[in-house]
Amino acid sequence: MRSVAAPLGACCAALVLLTAYTSTGAAGDAPPRITVGSARIVAVPAGFGSTAAYFEIRNTGPSKDTLLYADSTELGVSVLRRSERRTGAGRVYPVRAVDVPAGGTVRMAPGSLRVMILDPPELRAGQTLPYNLWFRESGRVTVEATVTEGTR
Repeated sequence: MRSVAAPLGACCAALVLLTAYTSTGAAGDAPPRITVGSARIVAVPAGFGSTAAYFEIRNTGPSKDTLLYADSTELGVSVLRRSERRTGAGRVYPVRAVDVPAGGTVRMAPGSLRVMILDPPELRAGQTLPYNLWFRESGRVTVEATVTEGTR
């Protein structure tokens, strides 16, 4: 019995120490902390080809996260897009992902980063619709987006 007590005691002590170490957050990077606000969708009449949704994404955590895509079951196909304005008309490019730096904020706005909604249903100012933003580390973050009058 004595031959088992020493290794068993050492294993229990190691388990207690490892548990204490990981609970301090010192083991590995702390996760990002994502919040999404200022969620709005631009109102469009029925049959309009596309519209845009805009969000403000904040990361108050100590490590970056990446927005992979956004969707809403009530709105159909959504894609991340970025406009680039040079002389003359701006061009719109697809975006694969958007990094949200640790302690940083990403603001979507007309003429820059946005979520394009293809073939949207009729949208009236004042409506609210659920929207999901999907992140590499944080997973799904669901917000209520308000339909507003404004520029796409």
